[in-house]
This record gives sequence, C-alpha cells and structure tokens, in this order.
Amino acid sequence: MNRILTSLCSLVPALLIAANTANAGKLVGKAAPSFSLTDQHGKKHELSAYKGKTVVLEWTNPQCPFVVRHYDAKTMKSLAEKFGSKDIVWLAVNSSHFVKHEDSKAWAKKYGHAFPTLIDKDGKVGKAYNARTTPHMFVIDGKGIVQYEGAIDSDPWGEDAKSMNYVDNALQAMLKKKPVDPNATKAYGCSVKYKR
Repeated sequence: MNRILTSLCSLVPALLIAANTANAGKLVGKAAPSFSLTDQHGKKHELSAYKGKTVVLEWTNPQCPFVVRHYDAKTMKSLAEKFGSKDIVWLAVNSSHFVKHEDSKAWAKKYGHAFPTLIDKDGKVGKAYNARTTPHMFVIDGKGIVQYEGAIDSDPWGEDAKSMNYVDNALQAMLKKKPVDPNATKAYGCSVKYKR
C-alpha cells in the first residue's frame, strides 16, 4: 500500500509544476499581501510587524512527503539558522484545512526548529499569495515587496548534488543589495490542502 501511495504522490509534483507555470512569479515586484495569523503557541504574527526585515514564508504540510524530505535533510532549519542573525525572519504557514496547533507543536519538537508555524486553517492567506504547493516559498524585503517566489530549490526529487537552493540564492543577493536571479521559479510538491 505504501508503494502505491508513494507512486501516486510522485505524480503530483509533475502535474503541479505544469499547472504553476502560468502563475510563477505573479507577486514578484508587488506588495506582499498583509496577514495576521497565530502560530502553534497562539502568538499573533502580522506581516506589518516585520517592516524593515526580510521575511521568508514557507508553505508547509507535515503530511506531504516533499516537506518531510526537506525537514529530514534540515533544509528549512539550516537556512533559518543561517540567516536568523541577519534580520531575516522565517515563518512557516500551514493552510491545510485540518491543521491543529498541537500537531504543529509536535512537528517543531520532532525537527527542533525554532521558527513559528502560522495556522491558516481557512486558507485565506494561502489563497491571497496563490500558494499552490508544499513547499511554496516567498521572500519579502523590508519594504514589504516580494523579491522571490517559487520552489525551495532546483531538485524536486532530492537527487542532484549540484542543485541550486533558490531561497538561499535570493537571500544572499538581497544581503549584497543585488537583483535576485532567478526571482521566480515553478514551485513543486503536494497541493495545498485548502478547505473546499
């Protein structure tokens, strides 16, 4: 049964990548949609509160094998720690209609990451950003402008040792006050589980 599920999941990203082509980068260069969400501990986070800081938004779902692969590899945790001392804020967002605060707490404890997971159960924020996959990444500058949108890296299957981490690349460029290139890529992963 697990092999069947794994095979089915493996088909999803290819379909999503194709579906996302038309939407890739639509927010780049525009003001990021504002939001006010609570994290797994009940603390409120508003985008406006991070004015002057770079914000990374990571759409997540612990039930997605692509998210699990990146968390097993410490992709997100390592990046959040690498840039955490440079006025860069990392926020995960879970727009799954079934998300529970307790599950997000357990997920953070299991993987040892300190950044918050914002609960977007009704999916309003995810839809405002047109977040389509988990993971789906957005990098917002201190003025609230989206500078990067898309995949975490160039390696959906985790098989390319020479893959580019697009978020790392974007953050490095922004710290050096250089243009982000590429500033938009096709997101891959599982579909965001919005409420229907």
